[in-house]
Amino acid sequence: MSMHNSNTKYLKVVNQSNKMIKTSSCIFSFLLLICFLVVLALGGTFDQEFDVTWGYGRVKILENGQLLTLSLDRSSGSGFKSKRQYMFGKIDMKIKLVPGNSAGTATTYYLSSVGSAHDEIDFEFLGNVSGEPYILHTNVYAQGKGDKEQQFYLWFDPTKDFHTYSILWNPRSIIFSVDGTPIRQYKNLEATNGIPYPKNQPMWLYSSIWNAEEWATRGGLVRTDWSNAPFIASYRNFNAQTCVMSSCSKNPTANSWLTQSLDSAGLARMKWVQKNYMIYNYCTDTKRFPQGFPHECSLN
Repeated sequence: MSMHNSNTKYLKVVNQSNKMIKTSSCIFSFLLLICFLVVLALGGTFDQEFDVTWGYGRVKILENGQLLTLSLDRSSGSGFKSKRQYMFGKIDMKIKLVPGNSAGTATTYYLSSVGSAHDEIDFEFLGNVSGEPYILHTNVYAQGKGDKEQQFYLWFDPTKDFHTYSILWNPRSIIFSVDGTPIRQYKNLEATNGIPYPKNQPMWLYSSIWNAEEWATRGGLVRTDWSNAPFIASYRNFNAQTCVMSSCSKNPTANSWLTQSLDSAGLARMKWVQKNYMIYNYCTDTKRFPQGFPHECSLN
């Protein structure tokens, strides 16, 4: 056998081996990504997934990490923050809100980055006097600018049992849902209309309960009745299907939520909620925007 033929066969074997290594590496990387996402999708106990950020002693993790409670008294509220940052995701949390006279209290559940040009996606639950409905307040910040509030009453008593509040955040849109029913969609219109959209900054998940009596209930007209303290909000069943930085974009077919948007049935359910339960929409506030509504109002 000539040296040329020997070298040729050797190179073919090496090339085939390299291809097999590359293929195996890709498969391994793919499996690592899927496994990572599955771990996040399964969620974890509250002590595994979150750190207490303030109000120490007012945050209790019970039932082997399956239940977390936040409390507010005259001295302090309390809060927690995820140990991970998320870059796009579908995040679910079951929450039971403060029962009875909760006027002046605010319970928050939101995603946020840091800095003056931060991004943020907000659920806030504004307490009320006994027998009056909670107000569910939503907002979106992009590059430090918010002022995109929509508010709703709920079609159930959120203090009697746990209900699931979900944030779906992907490159197409942000969808707020309650027990699987979409209540709001904020689309990514940055490329086509230049409207900033949260898409580059990873965010932490936060939650807190605090004294917001200066504005939470009827614009601050109803104050907190501290004889009802401590005010307690409860949390269960945290679940997150998320990306870390841009890892999910390499394999979008494995993560259906990454390209999810509202279909006709979802849009119909959202319109039903907005028709029957929306009590404030910045896109219809003529006093606030006498010169015309923000551009996204005619597009979202």
